[in-house]
Amino acid sequence: MLPYARQDITQEDIDSVVKVLKSDFLTQGPQVPEFEKVISKFCNTKYAIAVNSATSALHIACLSLSLGPGDWIWTSAISFLASANCGLYCGAKVDFIDIDPLTYNISPRALEEKLIEAKKKGRLPKIVIPVHLCGQSCDMKAIHKLSVEFGFRIIEDASHAIGGRYLKEPIGNCKYSDITVFSFHPVKIITTGEGGMAMTNNVELADRMLLLRSHGSTRDPKQMIGNFEGEWYYQQIELGYNYRMTDIHAALGISQFSRIENNISRRHEIAKRYNLLLSDLPLKLPYQSPDGYSAFHLYVIRLDDQNLHKHFFTSMRKKGVNVNLHYIPLYRQPYYQCDRLIFSDFPESESYYSEAISIPLFNAMSNQDQDFVVQSIKDSL
Repeated sequence: MLPYARQDITQEDIDSVVKVLKSDFLTQGPQVPEFEKVISKFCNTKYAIAVNSATSALHIACLSLSLGPGDWIWTSAISFLASANCGLYCGAKVDFIDIDPLTYNISPRALEEKLIEAKKKGRLPKIVIPVHLCGQSCDMKAIHKLSVEFGFRIIEDASHAIGGRYLKEPIGNCKYSDITVFSFHPVKIITTGEGGMAMTNNVELADRMLLLRSHGSTRDPKQMIGNFEGEWYYQQIELGYNYRMTDIHAALGISQFSRIENNISRRHEIAKRYNLLLSDLPLKLPYQSPDGYSAFHLYVIRLDDQNLHKHFFTSMRKKGVNVNLHYIPLYRQPYYQCDRLIFSDFPESESYYSEAISIPLFNAMSNQDQDFVVQSIKDSL
């Protein structure tokens, strides 16, 4: 079965991990700070906090912005579960925003309309989480402008988008947000096995997230309450979690990162070739905004005939192509149905759900793999 995505591990990656395994530190050693330094420099961001998953990064990002019971958090209707669940972990309530019909990211128009209505009802969100679906940036300038007008904070869920750019600047620089989160899951642009990172330019947010990722404890006398009793002394000053990244994972990340530009370049080559080979078929191909440069984590096609969607999906799987769906609208999940969200409130998300299919795209994909996918699409149609 040809996967829709998979990791690309080289001998250099293996050597980097083995070196750590033979070292004195498997965790809480020098590799994690080095990985943070590498990513923050690449993104032109002041602070980077590495954690064991992007979900953990989203959670501590919400906590650092003091999200809690009684607050609202809004995110895209089309995203992975973690983009919404992070708000529930904090005791907040979650609502969703419909997508733009071209980019499949949060629609600034839909967001503005929802904000106007929410202001009338006194239930404006404390945090909005735009999701850079497939690796393409949301219209962050427009979203940031709305944040100034309506007073919400912004966490960019850039789990798909490390290495991408927006308005010629790196995604992750937090120019239009408080915090940006990356994922290093095996199917992403680079991997640490499992892992994530939170980027910010705010020292207070960075310090809070550093505390939260490691049980809320500190050895820094400046953060302690009362007297510092000696070099052996530490204090837990708030309730935190064990969200640390290990040196093993960080070493893999550093090695993987050395190829990030080549990885994304190759993904663009594959996408460009798909565009050419699929151009004469009854499909809607991915739109790319001139404002950005996508990391191309996913290549999503849409069928013109919604009635064929399920049959096409099944046919492709039978032919040995592991197509996927990214994603089922979050408001359709049974866990969120208790909020009685109305599907008709999200017309673009509903349309997307009935038409979208992710076809294989990964760094090591060969032209022969791609030809097999294209022929399978033609046969299935």
